[in-house]
Amino acid sequence: MARKSKRKNIAQGVAHIHSTHNNTIITFTDVRGNAIAWSSSGAIGYKGTKKSTPYAASLAADAASAAAKDHGMKEVRVELKGTGPGKDAARKQIEVAGIKITEVKDVTPIPHNGTRPPRKVFKRAEARK
Repeated sequence: MARKSKRKNIAQGVAHIHSTHNNTIITFTDVRGNAIAWSSSGAIGYKGTKKSTPYAASLAADAASAAAKDHGMKEVRVELKGTGPGKDAARKQIEVAGIKITEVKDVTPIPHNGTRPPRKVFKRAEARK
C-alpha cells in the first residue's frame, strides 16, 4: 500500500525539465531544491520510442504539475536541460495546467573545450600499406 504524503503548502518552486532523446523527466522542487513531485514519460506508461515523443512529455508534465498543485504550487521558474523533442511540449503543458511560469532558463551543459577526443583508428587495409 502506497503511503499518502502530507500537503506541503509550497507556493513557489522550480520546474526542472530534463529532456533527452529517449525520455523526458519533469521534477518540481521548492526554491531550495527539495523534490515535491516528479513524473516522466516512462512513468506514465510509455515504453521504447514512444517515450521520446512530445505527446508523452506533455502527459508526464500534466501528471507532475497536478501532483505539484496538490502541494500548493502556484508559481514556478522553469529550468530546461537537454535537447530532446519533449522540452517545449512539457513547458507549455505546465502553463496549461494552471501553474504560472515566471522565468524560463536553459541550463543545458555546454563543454568549453571539453575532454580530448578519442584517437583515430586506422582500418586494417590502410594500415598494411
